[in-house]
Amino acid sequence: MSTAPIAASQAAQPPQPMQPLQLKQRLKAERQLVIAEFRENGKPEKLLRGLRHSVDGVLTDAWHAAGLPHDAALVGVGGYGRGELFPFSDVDLLILLGSAPDAIVQAKLENFVQLLWDLGLEIGHSIRTVDECMTESAADITVQTSLLEARLVTGSETVFNELQRRYDEAMDPQAFFQAKTAEMRLRHAKYEYTPFSLEPNVKESPGALRDLQVILWVAKAAGLGNSWTQLAIRGLITREEARQLMEKEYAFKDIRVRLHLQTNRREDRLVFDVQTAIAETFGLTSTGEGLEARRASEFLMQRYYWAAKTVTQLNTILLQNIEAHLFPTPQQPVPINPRFNEVGGFIDIAADDTFESSPSAVLEIFVLMTERPDIKGMTARTMRALWHARTLIDDAFRADPRHRALFLRVLQAPAGLVHALRRMNDMGILGRYLPNFRRIIGQMQHDLFHVYTVDQHIMMVVRNMRRFTMTEHAHEYPFCSQLIANFRDRWLLYVAALFHDIAKGRGGDHSELGKTDAREFCRDHALSEEDTELVVFLVEHHLTMSVVAQKQDLSDPDVIQAFARLVRDERHLTALYLLTVADIRGTSPKVWNAWKAKLLEDLYKMTLRVLGGEPPSADRELRARQQEALATLRLFGLPADAHEALWKQLDMAYFLRHDASDIAWQTRCLVDKLGLDKPVVKSRLAPIGEGLQVTVYVKDQPDLFARICSYFDRKNFSILDAKIHTTKDGYALDTFLITDEHFANSYRDIINLIEHELCEVLVRQEPLSPPLRGRLSRMSRNFPVTPTVDMRPDERGQFWVLSIGANDRNGLLYAIANVLARYRINLHTAKIMTLGERVEDVFLIDGQALNNQRVQVQLETELLDAVKI
Repeated sequence: MSTAPIAASQAAQPPQPMQPLQLKQRLKAERQLVIAEFRENGKPEKLLRGLRHSVDGVLTDAWHAAGLPHDAALVGVGGYGRGELFPFSDVDLLILLGSAPDAIVQAKLENFVQLLWDLGLEIGHSIRTVDECMTESAADITVQTSLLEARLVTGSETVFNELQRRYDEAMDPQAFFQAKTAEMRLRHAKYEYTPFSLEPNVKESPGALRDLQVILWVAKAAGLGNSWTQLAIRGLITREEARQLMEKEYAFKDIRVRLHLQTNRREDRLVFDVQTAIAETFGLTSTGEGLEARRASEFLMQRYYWAAKTVTQLNTILLQNIEAHLFPTPQQPVPINPRFNEVGGFIDIAADDTFESSPSAVLEIFVLMTERPDIKGMTARTMRALWHARTLIDDAFRADPRHRALFLRVLQAPAGLVHALRRMNDMGILGRYLPNFRRIIGQMQHDLFHVYTVDQHIMMVVRNMRRFTMTEHAHEYPFCSQLIANFRDRWLLYVAALFHDIAKGRGGDHSELGKTDAREFCRDHALSEEDTELVVFLVEHHLTMSVVAQKQDLSDPDVIQAFARLVRDERHLTALYLLTVADIRGTSPKVWNAWKAKLLEDLYKMTLRVLGGEPPSADRELRARQQEALATLRLFGLPADAHEALWKQLDMAYFLRHDASDIAWQTRCLVDKLGLDKPVVKSRLAPIGEGLQVTVYVKDQPDLFARICSYFDRKNFSILDAKIHTTKDGYALDTFLITDEHFANSYRDIINLIEHELCEVLVRQEPLSPPLRGRLSRMSRNFPVTPTVDMRPDERGQFWVLSIGANDRNGLLYAIANVLARYRINLHTAKIMTLGERVEDVFLIDGQALNNQRVQVQLETELLDAVKI
């Protein structure tokens, strides 16, 4: 802990203390001046020093006015101790006492702290003696870290020096290093180990300011220096690397300052709301039109991601070098081959010019790391050499058959593929080898359901695909794990995953553009015609299975037959299913749910039966579901004919749209309640393992669907699926799948509440309340979806298919139902597809109004108005 310069005010007689109001006005005036200068010159370091200097002066005057003991000191700690003060950051202070305070001193301390708050300072403070500081430091790594950057603001130099001396004596650099790196790993886990979130935290995210601070903290604790220049002098990094780190640190500080000023509060997240405004302060502007358009925020974020990527790489190198200094364990290199050695569990280049003399080694090292699971990583020397060797990859390198074979060996590795690809991406190797991949590094996605940049989403999809093969993850994806276990040449799936979104951001259909890239890669790497066709098929149709499962009627044999014709055989079907699941789960934690899982699995199994030679047959499917439902009913001891009264009132469509378990449950619920005037509402935990299933049986009535949606809307329940059915004797038998984040903890109470309240709502039949426009999320406000309404007859001309796309919000489904109710439109099914912050709902409808073209236009216009922001 180095000694900071003593404030000049200590050396001279303190000036006449200023009054609190004067101090507050002075602080405000100086702050405004510093910020105004920043807006003129754009120099963040000058602003940070200026704000700190202003606060130093006010604190010094306030300290002298407080009349505190001569053996007390005011010490800046944390970022303020480091000499930096962001516009809305806390002022972290330690009031250091020579001895425990008596009542008089305690009163003065309380007055002093209150004065600081009255001045408008956001302070984080502690009051401790030197002994207490040492006790707290030993027990809490956060306190120890804050004291590492302690700086005397004013007061007793003697007591401050005593703290420094004892702190330095107690410092254990090895323990400190281990604690800070463990803390860093936990922080990285919180942010999914990636700096490529679409809303990164410029202070805490991997590759951001905190990572740079960790390096300087452990270096300072180890006595290796407290600046990038000093670390370069000690040989821990090169001068060029030191320059890059200074440049990235400057850029992150600049962004953080602008974030504080733009939001007028302590805000360290680059959220969508402010990205464009921040970009414009840097002079960035939007370019292009249509599919080629790029927002100013995209340019800003891509710069941020490239900077964070550099910091991530250099952070690894530096920490490894510092660790080697702190934990010297000389080990004899063990040769792996003429180009590489193994040193202490790490792979090391045999010579400084290994990559220059043997360019193939740039890819060979990743092959070795997949084949040697005992190797923990690369030495810092190797990482640095590889980082600089990335420029060796040019057209000639990519065209070399040896290099193509090595790259395929990485993809075909039985283990370590994800780590290898991530390392290749971090080192800049993957983007150099696949130039089209380099174009999507840091590419934003504003589709309201991806939460990562394109390249990181692709890495997540590859990771998900690999997890299907790992026994420790079989509980997460049991069906996928079962399918991939028998899939031949599963590495082809990784190739498809790598290319499925590679054409994002180019304009045009990324599936079509991507399949061209995939075919070229397969041809260049000498894949067979059969393997090439599979990869190209997967890239072209990676969205198809999701669309069919979530938007089309899976009870329609023609839908299954058409999908079976598309996939052609079991191998293509299985591959597409696996890629679809991996892709959806790699977008956002909000997008995947048990309902989507069931729809995809149902589509897979129904299509597999068709491919196995069993043509789709509605009659056969109906009989199978009825027999299975009857078998379930017998387990509950119901009379053999208990089902007949209800089933006579149900048509084929009902049995085809409901699972056997649903048919059995509804039959049990209604067996003694048929024909009643009072509504029947029953609810249970959904068999899919997520949400609640709600069945409503009531004499059919106008506006029924809208009335039910209105109730769920008021309760903030999300409707995932709705099956609407009318019995032959004029009763509505509707089934809803709803979800809410609180179901898991109190589902019994919620079930009772729904069964009672919804029944009362249907009995009263009060006039429908006007739909409310629920609040949009931040993301939806910044990236609004242009609402779409598409209405067309189905292929048989029996019903109309209504498709609606819009930003998601509370009350949206009720707003749609309200319009349909006004036009007396009958609803047969509703498939609710929520993709993050966007919905794509499909309804099967009919009604007299649809026969009039003028009324159709009016209906579409009103629906558009209902769903718009």
